[in-house]
Amino acid sequence: MSVLFDSFVAGLTTGICTAAFPGQRWLAQFERAAARFSRRKTATVLCLGLVSILSRLALLPVLPVPLPAIHDEFSYLLAADTFAHGRLANPPHPMWVFFDTFHVLQHPTYASKYPPGPGAVMALGERLGDPWIGVLLSMAGMVMAVTWMLQSWVPPPWAALGGVLVLLRLGLFNRWFDNYYDASLPLIGGALVLGAFRRILNSQRALDGLLFGMGAVVLACTRTFEGFVFCLPIVIALAVSLKRKSNRSARSLLVPGVPALLMLVAGLTFLACYNVSVTKNALEFPWALYHRQYFNYSVFVWQKPGPPLKYSNPQFEEFFNHYQRGPDSKVSWKWHVWGTFWVWWSAYPGPLLTIPLLMAARLWQDRRMRVLLLVCGISALGLLSVVWFQPPYAAPVAAAFFILVVQGMRHLRHARLWGRPVGVFLTRMMVILALAWAIVQTVHASRYPRLTWSSRRAAVSATLGEKPGQHLVLVRYSPSHNVHQEWVYNEAEIDRARVVWARDMPGVDLNPLLAYFKDRDVWVVDADLSPPHLEPYRKATAP
Repeated sequence: MSVLFDSFVAGLTTGICTAAFPGQRWLAQFERAAARFSRRKTATVLCLGLVSILSRLALLPVLPVPLPAIHDEFSYLLAADTFAHGRLANPPHPMWVFFDTFHVLQHPTYASKYPPGPGAVMALGERLGDPWIGVLLSMAGMVMAVTWMLQSWVPPPWAALGGVLVLLRLGLFNRWFDNYYDASLPLIGGALVLGAFRRILNSQRALDGLLFGMGAVVLACTRTFEGFVFCLPIVIALAVSLKRKSNRSARSLLVPGVPALLMLVAGLTFLACYNVSVTKNALEFPWALYHRQYFNYSVFVWQKPGPPLKYSNPQFEEFFNHYQRGPDSKVSWKWHVWGTFWVWWSAYPGPLLTIPLLMAARLWQDRRMRVLLLVCGISALGLLSVVWFQPPYAAPVAAAFFILVVQGMRHLRHARLWGRPVGVFLTRMMVILALAWAIVQTVHASRYPRLTWSSRRAAVSATLGEKPGQHLVLVRYSPSHNVHQEWVYNEAEIDRARVVWARDMPGVDLNPLLAYFKDRDVWVVDADLSPPHLEPYRKATAP
């Protein structure tokens, strides 16, 4: 009976590896051709960057340029507009109380609360025609940086495959990367750090030290806390490894270390100057000042929330005193861990890229991978220490994760079952399914366009853009308004904007605002009607 069972399984695996996959001969030929091309490392990196841009542009008919919809996106766009005008911050506006909105500082300057990295990239895009151009370029840069990083950890064909998987999984259809969060940028920073780390271990070149420092600066300017947690074990591992390998003086540490340190000092000096421009304090980050002014709840899980604050408008009251305080009291540690893992898993590996992680035991046996497993573990603890988690927070450690995925695929490729090369079939099927899933998502996007609430705001803005002159829009909300659908966001130069959005707050006199903008046409929009109702202010009914 046992012999019969073994014969059955052997026949089944043979069928899986041969008859069930009739195109393997052509796939093998394609793999050999791709492997030959991938040995030209620079050409491979540039080619994948170009393919990334062309692929996303080809999807524009079914996946148009995204509209900002989340509070954070509008704040990043404010930073982009500020930088595009040649400033690091804007002076506070006299009528700021009507423009006060989420994740935007009004005092001592009018500025985004977020680090300057994404805003700088999107400012470049704005100067080229649209902030989304910056997002597109950083997405291509992400694919190129990950491919370059992988070339120092795995053979060139696998590095090219890893770049393709990053493009398919994160670049084209992942809403956390194809929006104005610009999560590609911290992933670029993580890839530069890990790619330079491996090269420094091999050759101790000054250029690699410079790239290591550059990656650290990118992380400091995008995800400051997460970047620090990510870099700390890598720096320790680098110093220990070089010390063990060096039989001479400390020269092996100094050659890459000095350029890295100089780059880091330059980056931190810029951040200090940026803090001075925004918060008037070199050691106080904008997000820390914003939390002090608007938040009074815990940021880290070990902190206790303070008493609720009082706000001038109902939207702040609902957001800060109800929504943001939810996890502190309602979610246990177990559910916090599970919820964080689920959000991360949905955004990054998904079902397909989970398969290579089945080779976790082999990865642990691979001594080179242990430092990456350590980095992932420490970064996971850092992410779990934060009360609120969003997928962009994990972008730096995604660089280490993709190395583990590709290395897991290499181990999986050699897996055999009853003497049959099952692993070859599985790895080829993973690539085919990734491409097929991209086609499925393209068809889905063509049938079900990506629509958000902000399309209504954009329609009102377009209507006013067709009218001559300048406009002031008073935004009214219903008592049941969804606080995540905020209309009141403005450009960096409010007084010069064609359309200015202001909050019509119950019990707050509008006359100072109307007197300040006396030369503008004034409108009222009832944002929660479907469709939103826009009419001249003098004809509008009282709220």
